[in-house]
Amino acid sequence: AGVGHFIFASSCSMYGYAEGGARKEGDPTNPLTAYARSKIGTEEGVRRLDLGTMKATFLRFATACGMSDRLRLDLVLNDFVACAVTAGEITVLSDGSPWRPLIDVEDMARAIAWAVERPASNGGQLLSVNVGSDVWNYQVRDLAAAVATAIPGTRVSINTDAPPDTRSYKVDFGLYRQLAPANQPQITLETSIARLRDGLI
Repeated sequence: AGVGHFIFASSCSMYGYAEGGARKEGDPTNPLTAYARSKIGTEEGVRRLDLGTMKATFLRFATACGMSDRLRLDLVLNDFVACAVTAGEITVLSDGSPWRPLIDVEDMARAIAWAVERPASNGGQLLSVNVGSDVWNYQVRDLAAAVATAIPGTRVSINTDAPPDTRSYKVDFGLYRQLAPANQPQITLETSIARLRDGLI
């Protein structure tokens, strides 16, 4: 249709349950949800197309978080802050041990801005890249603790008897650092929590 560059908001959730080291782009995927399977299916579908000269960039985002005008509250950090603000209590339904990489929506926008301008010489005509930061690989219980610190008086309840939450994975963001050094994530966990707290209040 004459499109020069297709940019797809993919997801690190495609790694599903991954023991061992942080997942790189070439590692096997293990999708545990329809959402994750849909991301893999789209990437694979585009790869099968005759793209001609069109570029395709698959931004495999870490789990989104952060304040926005159209706020989602089904995301782990956003949910924790909303519970702390409205009820003074965070209930962690798992044992808190699963690993989850996060990225603030502002840094997601920064990545999209990079992808829009990305030449084929920087990553190839078809590129799948994990987007996030190595320092934003957190265990769920640590996220709850960080929110409780930012909102004094918050109680944290962790279900230590819960069956294991298999959606647990660390992600390696080295390729994104290499390809997009000027568009790296800048928002800290503390800033993201503070913006959510103040925005919700």
